[in-house]
Amino acid sequence: MSPRESPLASSWIRRYAPAPEAPARLVCLPHAGGSATFYSGLARRLAPDTEVLAVQYPGRLERRAEPPMKDLAALAEALVTELTPWTDRTFALFGHSLGAMVAFETARRLEAMGRPPVALFVSGRGAPSRHRREFGPQLDDATLLQQMRRLGGTDPRIFADEDLMRLALPVIRADYHMVEDYRYVPSPPLTCPVTALNGRTDPKVSSADVDAWRDHTTASFDSLVFPGGHFYLVDRSKEVTAALTDRLSRITGSPRP
Repeated sequence: MSPRESPLASSWIRRYAPAPEAPARLVCLPHAGGSATFYSGLARRLAPDTEVLAVQYPGRLERRAEPPMKDLAALAEALVTELTPWTDRTFALFGHSLGAMVAFETARRLEAMGRPPVALFVSGRGAPSRHRREFGPQLDDATLLQQMRRLGGTDPRIFADEDLMRLALPVIRADYHMVEDYRYVPSPPLTCPVTALNGRTDPKVSSADVDAWRDHTTASFDSLVFPGGHFYLVDRSKEVTAALTDRLSRITGSPRP
């Protein structure tokens, strides 16, 4: 069965608004502790002009029986295998926070095998060449919960429910360790345009870290700043959708809705 015929052909891919005739696909990669459902609204807003492929990492929701991955390079390698059947048409990558790093490493690998994306959208994350550890060698639960509360983006009811926290913490811890252990390996820059999107008051991202993304592409680079913090894209969903629509229509040459 082809990817166009079944939205669940892969345990990694979710199509919340299938658009088989769309001229382009946007692969969306979640943040630490996040899941594919984070992009369900964006999928509906972009359809039918762009089809969103939301990635479901192991260890969450219907994949909760699988152990979460702890190595970012291994995650990118697995994604290349899963995404290759979907590269039969124009596609771009979008990632928020951890997802931005995963999107970058996946884009590098896809380009190396001759299947480059037409654009890379990175959100809530500085350039990989500026990556640095944020925590010590031991990331305890108290520090992890404090970080999650500070950044927002997590339903407060989860913090108050011990059963939910018991389920969520191993996945979140694995994701944060994946970020902490990441090591950028220099390689030729990408050949696709890179757009960085960030919240104006995001405590995790400095302007210098954002500007450094321009060193990772030989094509154009631009930066968009929205009101809000690390999870600005929740409150500014309409503006983010408009920005993605505008840039994708320019790249693909399709008319704007």
